[in-house]
Amino acid sequence: MKKTNETFFSKLGKAIVGKSTVDEEVLDELEEILITADVGVDTTLKVIKRIEERVARDKYLNTSELDVILREEIAGLLEENRSVDQETAFTLPEDKKPYVIMVVGVNGVGKTTTIGKLAHQFKAAGKSVVLGAADTFRAAAVDQLILWAERVDVPVISHGMHADPASVAFDTVKKAVDMHADVVIVDTAGRLHTKVNLMNELSKIKRVMQKFIPDAPHDVMLVLDGSTGQNAFVQAKEFTKATEITSLAITKLDGTAKGGVVIGISDQFKIPVKYIGVGEKVSDLQVFNRKAFVEALFQKK
Repeated sequence: MKKTNETFFSKLGKAIVGKSTVDEEVLDELEEILITADVGVDTTLKVIKRIEERVARDKYLNTSELDVILREEIAGLLEENRSVDQETAFTLPEDKKPYVIMVVGVNGVGKTTTIGKLAHQFKAAGKSVVLGAADTFRAAAVDQLILWAERVDVPVISHGMHADPASVAFDTVKKAVDMHADVVIVDTAGRLHTKVNLMNELSKIKRVMQKFIPDAPHDVMLVLDGSTGQNAFVQAKEFTKATEITSLAITKLDGTAKGGVVIGISDQFKIPVKYIGVGEKVSDLQVFNRKAFVEALFQKK
């Protein structure tokens, strides 16, 4: 969050220099800062409105309090959209075995890498994992997942490029059931072809999984690249139209000034952010901790 923090605070400092109270000019500046940080227009307007209400209620608000109030409002938004217990993200429900995660997202966002890192984390937590290479449109996606499976030493089911994704998902879940695995992670849908095709493909994958596990998948995770800012919003919009998304993983937050996208996407789509990617190492996929995120965003140097 270093780049986001630096950009955010330098702009916020300039907005309030020489000001003693939070007036209309400061709020206009703040609106621009939040939008520039890719918080998104709708979420930005919501935050500004809440601050305006506090100014009206308290009658007087000085600029030194602004970052405290901002911190409280952003933390509040993230809390509203947290429907899972993030602190137990690698603890699985005992009545759902194997626990099936279907992962979606466009190519290039770090989807396959996220799956590899997830497999590593679950294995480190003592869980047995099976991967399914059902993103069969692009050979590199299949090959990359096989490499990750070898790296973290977990089994992977692959039928190669151009195979039927549903067939791969079927065999993956069957293998997991046969070996009494704890977790199944299936890589899917590496492209936004047409929404109809995407919807049909994901629906078919779900149907074949449900032949073995009636309530599968238990989690449909959308992976988004945090460094793309507004493009991540567009992708979230398209995928939520095509299928029900139950959690988000947002990658590449370590090298971008667009970290505000986490706040906007969580707020606009009402989907909890479960994981964030903050580096290349296998351990650099972290459970999203909203308190730590807000602290990092507002940390003064």
